[in-house]
Amino acid sequence: MKQELDRFALGQLLSRLANAGPGEAMSLVPPLRPGMHGRRIGMTGAPGAGKSTLTGHLALLRAADRRLGVLAVDPSSPHTGGAILGDRIRMDDLRGIEDLYIRSIGSRSASDGLSDNLPEMLDVMDAFGFDEVILETVGVGQAEVAARSQVDTLVLVLLPESGDVVQAMKAGIMEMADIYVVNKADLPGAHRMATDIKRIAALSRYPEGAWRPKVLLTSAEQPESIQVLSDTIDLHQEWLATSQDQRTREMNRARYRLRRLIERRATQVISQLDHSVLDMPIDAQLQHVLKEILDQEAGAIPSSNRL
Repeated sequence: MKQELDRFALGQLLSRLANAGPGEAMSLVPPLRPGMHGRRIGMTGAPGAGKSTLTGHLALLRAADRRLGVLAVDPSSPHTGGAILGDRIRMDDLRGIEDLYIRSIGSRSASDGLSDNLPEMLDVMDAFGFDEVILETVGVGQAEVAARSQVDTLVLVLLPESGDVVQAMKAGIMEMADIYVVNKADLPGAHRMATDIKRIAALSRYPEGAWRPKVLLTSAEQPESIQVLSDTIDLHQEWLATSQDQRTREMNRARYRLRRLIERRATQVISQLDHSVLDMPIDAQLQHVLKEILDQEAGAIPSSNRL
């Protein structure tokens, strides 16, 4: 039996992570025992596709028999760093369910639909015993492929008659999503759009035994469609348990974490450069920045966590 969820401690830790620099973030994550990793489901798609409402219904359904967390990323202002956190407002009716925890987080400096220190936040959710975490991205269009590395099952939510199919093809996310969802299925064009996606997906070649993405129609007004989505997620999770891709997923997550840490540290260093450095030849500027990053990492990160 799981220990009772300490919501206050979890909330405090997630808040500290939301405001932490890259070095501090790694030191805040509790050690994880083998097998502590919960399932991760990504909900991504362009703004206005209804991700938050769909995520809320899906979370309510799946929280019935597991400890489930929802991390909903909201866009942060590039000027103030603040976020409206609209996802939290739209999910208020889910509050009070014992094993369901919802947290909206600002995207901060991330421009890929995710959030600063997101890998560390997901590790914290594992440390607090969550069986499953649903990650809802900001929805930034062609950069949403970043979510692929952070989740086990990626759901791409599309809106009928919005041109989302063409945009998704441009982004390459049609090859990355495990489940395509045409949401607001009661709108005109939904069935035709689902047919178009199936036709596009059929043109892709998959290795023998590979998962073939599913195409679903959902609507908040049709509870049975949410159940079908939940069942399809379970079906994909069952396939993952038999696939040989677990090591690849782990390496992709490690690469993303390392890249974001370096990007954020480099951004900090570059923002503080003065004219004496910026007047140097570009190769000298690069060497200076790299040295500053290494010097800062040496002093900011515990030896066990250094890059």
